[in-house]
Amino acid sequence: MENPLPVALDLPRMARDIADSDFPNHYIQTDFDSKVAPKTDAINANSPNPSDDRSDCHLKGTIISPHSLLPKPEAPPGLLERSLSLPETFDSSASAIGKFFREKSNSVSEALKRISSLTKDEDDEESLLVKEFNLVGVKVVKTLKQGTKELKGRISFFSRSNCRDCTAVRLFLRERNLAYVEINIDVYPGRGKELRERTGGASVPQLFFNEKLIGGLVALNSLRNSGMLEGKMEEILGTKCPEDAPAPPVYGFDEEGEVVVMDEMAEIVRVVRQRVPIQDRITKMKFVKNCFSGAELVEELIHQLDCGRKKAVEIGKQLARRHFIHHVFGDNEFEDGNHFYRFLEHEPFIPKCYNFRGVVNDSEPKDAAAVSRRLTCIMSAILESYASDDRLYLDYLGISNSEEFRRYINVVEELQRVDLLTLSQDEKLAFFLNLHNSMAIHAVIRIGHPGGMIDRRPFFSDFMYVIGGHPYSLNSIRNGILRGNRRPPFSLIKPFSKGDKRLELSFDKVNQLIHFGMWNATRGSPSIRFFKCQGIESELKNAAREYFQREDGMQVDLAKRTVYLPRIFKWYSADFGEEKDIPNWIINYLDASKAGLLTHLISDGGSVNIAYQDYDWSLNL
Repeated sequence: MENPLPVALDLPRMARDIADSDFPNHYIQTDFDSKVAPKTDAINANSPNPSDDRSDCHLKGTIISPHSLLPKPEAPPGLLERSLSLPETFDSSASAIGKFFREKSNSVSEALKRISSLTKDEDDEESLLVKEFNLVGVKVVKTLKQGTKELKGRISFFSRSNCRDCTAVRLFLRERNLAYVEINIDVYPGRGKELRERTGGASVPQLFFNEKLIGGLVALNSLRNSGMLEGKMEEILGTKCPEDAPAPPVYGFDEEGEVVVMDEMAEIVRVVRQRVPIQDRITKMKFVKNCFSGAELVEELIHQLDCGRKKAVEIGKQLARRHFIHHVFGDNEFEDGNHFYRFLEHEPFIPKCYNFRGVVNDSEPKDAAAVSRRLTCIMSAILESYASDDRLYLDYLGISNSEEFRRYINVVEELQRVDLLTLSQDEKLAFFLNLHNSMAIHAVIRIGHPGGMIDRRPFFSDFMYVIGGHPYSLNSIRNGILRGNRRPPFSLIKPFSKGDKRLELSFDKVNQLIHFGMWNATRGSPSIRFFKCQGIESELKNAAREYFQREDGMQVDLAKRTVYLPRIFKWYSADFGEEKDIPNWIINYLDASKAGLLTHLISDGGSVNIAYQDYDWSLNL
């Protein structure tokens, strides 16, 4: 029997025969050289009989089928087989790739439809726990949750920030996938009165099923251990929640009855702000914008208050102490004469301050320690709701939309004119550590996290708060205040120049443990936390121990006689001392296994190599 196909094919001639067809402005692809060449007159000239070839072609302007003797292309490995109902036609490489992805997309779409249908059919397939689909290059597995009876009522509980029992109740509800409403009376202090009325005391946590008081953690454990919890939930929560149950906190509303006391100087400022001539001037060979002279302010105070010049000068000094006005160069508090001053809202740093919204906070400045405690409670509540259990990852979108964060923004506005000099050393340390960490969250939400070295300046240096009349960035808090005005890494300039008023708050001595309490929204950073001033030294030591337990915190390689340290030891070497002394310092904060390895390495008398691990700058999302 004769072989239907020739043993040897004249492929070049076949290609020329195909190319001679009259298809202007098209490209012909041949299998034998995998090259694409435009049709030209030179190709037509090589045809034995060009006119005959053109006369046989009636498909001008379309794509032709390949020669019947050419080998058929094979499908890529793993590609779904083509439907037999579809005719085999010639596809260019681009159309073949497009068809491949369309077919794959359709397959995935069908699978997703089947998966979504599971949510509708779960009641009919309760015995089947896992649905699995194998697609080309894709494996989809859906695990069905055990069905639970729908609860029409509402679970709510009163809590406080940093309360272990409240954390246990919260964890219990989350593990059972139970929706609940948490009323943190540190965030919503006005609800404390309701708590006392409903329970007869102020202890937390206090759990409610609808309007029924269940009790605290002991009562919850008692119900769970006795096996009565499920029945209690079905009995009470099977009905719609009545109106007299604890109400969820309402977004955008502050506590009723909260009294705002206006500063006694605020009315004077409002008047003279409109009367004093504010102009751009030249003083000390410098161009100064939006300023007025001390004499002009004194004259206006005399006119408005009908007082003597001495009294007007004293009022001007009070305005300066309360940070309504500042000397343009910080030379003095306030003096009569040709000295120039600005109102706080006209300071050049104000546009970069994200706790300033158009106008100065005219309310009476609150006690700095009280504001600090309020900020700590709110931020701790945010962590409890929007951070992972190890506090390494945050839900920034959830934080930005939360009522807690809205209240945080309101509280930080109270820092504009607060007096920080009233804080004790421990209070000041806790305040600036907590402020640094909360500002980092705010910076991620408002300007985004830096993706590289160039983008880090806006994040660490240009994002600011105005506090006590002066600007503070993450850089100035870390290096200017907490590190005693030391130069930051890779910089030759100190954060605060000589005569800067912020130097009064700078620490005289650096506490190395601060580096384990500061968080900068990166995965390489220590986990985020907020500190209380009582026992802050102990909390910082715990933070250091926790950090060194991590893989990127510290490692010992006995074979190479090398200690791998976090890169912060290299960046802030001025704080930790000589490199050879670091292992002896760090051993106090290691667990038993790592401490044993490091002790063995140090005590055998050999050399110890120090290496630094890479720092992960990615966002801890």
